[in-house]
Amino acid sequence: MTAAANISTLFLDIGGVLLTNGWDRAARRQAAEAFDIDFADMDERHHLTFDTYERGKITLDEYLNRIVFNRERTFSRADFRRFMLAQSKPLADTLGFIRAVRERHRLRIVAVNNEGRELSDFRIRQFGLASVIDFFVSSCYVGIRKPDEAIYRLALDIAHVVPAEVLYVDDRELFVEVAHSLGINTVLHRDISSTKSAFAAHGLSLH
Repeated sequence: MTAAANISTLFLDIGGVLLTNGWDRAARRQAAEAFDIDFADMDERHHLTFDTYERGKITLDEYLNRIVFNRERTFSRADFRRFMLAQSKPLADTLGFIRAVRERHRLRIVAVNNEGRELSDFRIRQFGLASVIDFFVSSCYVGIRKPDEAIYRLALDIAHVVPAEVLYVDDRELFVEVAHSLGINTVLHRDISSTKSAFAAHGLSLH
């Protein structure tokens, strides 16, 4: 079958759509409890430096030096990194649906997401995302973070499509609004049922 309703390409967020968020507030709070870290201090440090990490300007070790290992700890860096990576889980319903709709409608898929390099590399390998996604326009690789319009424009250029050919799925309302302002078709992902309905409205059902 050919792509329906002129949609040839999906732009997808990863965390909150295909996988759980890699390192969100809940995960950081769990880490603080597990390793007996002052959460307020760690979280403030995180917010001051995480943008820099997600844009690929510092490594994960440098990020951890700033938020955790700025003082002596009773645990190792390796233990903390393992905990971080273990927070990533697949969202099986969405992953399965995207695989099926991609095959049925012969869609190209581009990841447009904010993520640090080491977390991104791990998640791509661990969950076989390269078998689902054709291009990764991720903040750590391109040096631009959502909601900067430039990351969406770059994804359009790389995929060589116009906005009307794209359906973008994200669980963050602001990011959806910015993409929509560029003429990109959008879906605010809340659950698999409503997302399937939104896809069907764009001619991308599995029936």
